[in-house]
Amino acid sequence: MKSLLAMLILLRISSMLISADAFSFPSTSHADTYSPPDLTNRVAIVTGASRGIGKGIALELGAAGMTVYVASRSSRESGFLSNERDLGPDNRDCTIERTAEEINAMNGKGRGIPIAMDVSNDQEVAALVDRVKNECGRLDAVVCSAFTTPPNLNDASFRDDFWKQGAQMWDACHGVGLRGTYMTCCESVPLMIDTAKKTNTRPLICIISSFGGKSYTFNVAYGVGKAGADRLASDMSLQLAKHNVDTLSLYPGVVRTEGNVAMDKRGEWEAASGGLDLSMGESPRFTGRAVANLLANEALTKERSGKVVVVAEVAKELGLTDLDGRIPPSIRSLKFILPSFVFPQIEKNKGTEVPSWISDNVPDYLLPWSVFSSGPPPTVEN
Repeated sequence: MKSLLAMLILLRISSMLISADAFSFPSTSHADTYSPPDLTNRVAIVTGASRGIGKGIALELGAAGMTVYVASRSSRESGFLSNERDLGPDNRDCTIERTAEEINAMNGKGRGIPIAMDVSNDQEVAALVDRVKNECGRLDAVVCSAFTTPPNLNDASFRDDFWKQGAQMWDACHGVGLRGTYMTCCESVPLMIDTAKKTNTRPLICIISSFGGKSYTFNVAYGVGKAGADRLASDMSLQLAKHNVDTLSLYPGVVRTEGNVAMDKRGEWEAASGGLDLSMGESPRFTGRAVANLLANEALTKERSGKVVVVAEVAKELGLTDLDGRIPPSIRSLKFILPSFVFPQIEKNKGTEVPSWISDNVPDYLLPWSVFSSGPPPTVEN
């Protein structure tokens, strides 16, 4: 069905190219109109917060006035800096201290507290929650964003057959990203239940997953890990509903993290990602804005607890912009799929660029999950 849909789209747009030069549309500029919600006095734990999506979330929760426990292994004080991924010369200080300093430098009531912690160490996770309980007496949000960089991320072998990748890929995708998330939730939930009772609020667990949980992405081990994260959020919600604690599995899109941008600069991004267009991507703070506004909208988190929430889709629903003023399209939107996969095939086959009056005006139509959730996007051979 997905291949048929893609071919129909190709045929339709190919026919439109005949009269492409007869139309033109003015360019559109964007301005960032975002204003953070007021989450003063609330407390969050964010894992994986020294860089990438975790850092973006920590910064936006701090901007909203929260006390944020910034948790990660990379720390100036401990002397450990993750070297699993080359972040480029501009990102040598991706540490918990740096993230906390950026929060504390904001003109607001937010506070960043750096915590050197390995999510795979159960004792360190438990110690963090104990500290939060002793210092703050409440826990309103837990964001599980820690994830081990998989092997061979920088080349096409990251997308290889599973029997060639073996246990190394499996362990990388499931150790910190799934087991670590589970144990973080196990340790955090008692304090969150207590917070719900004492404050008459709805604490929120956000698990950072990806479209790999719904559709084949990169490799087998990666997809199974993300599907497991989705199921974790779903099943926890069934047991936590009576305690007024909500859970969500959050899907960012293609994100311009430090590592992804560095890969793009080195010319490695296209092969590793399968051709995803990083220029259309989201900033890490875009996910943070979604998390902050979900925390401020308890009716919405109660309604969607246990479900998958796509960052770009909830941002459009709530009117949230990214740092550049755009609302990036969802990965399952035609506005993302056509420029990323269909237009390049048309240009390759016809030897001419898709005109801007088409490429700049693709509708933001979401493919149903039943269509999107299958194999990799189809390609058209010469």
